[in-house]
Amino acid sequence: VIGAVVDVQFDTALPPILNALEVQGFEHRLVLEVAQHLGENMVRTIAMDGTDGLTRGQLVEDTGAPITVPVGEQTLGRIINIIGEPIDELGPIDTKKFYAIHRPTPTFTEMNTTAQQLLTGIKVVDLLAPYAKGGKIGLFGGAGVGKTVVIMELIHNIALKHGGYSVFAGVGERTREGNDLYHEMMASGVI
Repeated sequence: VIGAVVDVQFDTALPPILNALEVQGFEHRLVLEVAQHLGENMVRTIAMDGTDGLTRGQLVEDTGAPITVPVGEQTLGRIINIIGEPIDELGPIDTKKFYAIHRPTPTFTEMNTTAQQLLTGIKVVDLLAPYAKGGKIGLFGGAGVGKTVVIMELIHNIALKHGGYSVFAGVGERTREGNDLYHEMMASGVI
């Protein structure tokens, strides 16, 4: 165990790359994702949560599938972690539909080939750096420059003016900022 990297030894066949493994007898649910086959019945995994207290020799079980998260109408307005558990204290998500976090990209025949602009309602963005409808948007910048404010405005405009859905992934986001964003969206009626 070196931080989030955990090497796991198996007695029999190795699980496929991207399979989810669960540590047995740990203080909380700890899911590991297989990242590499090392040989000699060893796999290198990435822990999806803290590994403090994890010791050599603990049992690990292969789930036989990749990490999945709930999807569908029931997930709208909810906050889930990387392993699909709700963390917004609103109880379990009542859905039967789950998707793997690693999915194949859509084929070209499934995508819209006409280029359309996503009107954000933020004039400077629409004029100087327009976003393509149906695509992914990455927003990069230094600390304190207003990335979260721009995202909040974008989500607000799309939800209320266009009736669309937005998925916000707070990758590397500080917990306080994610919490603030959630409460601001609840207060403004976006969620």
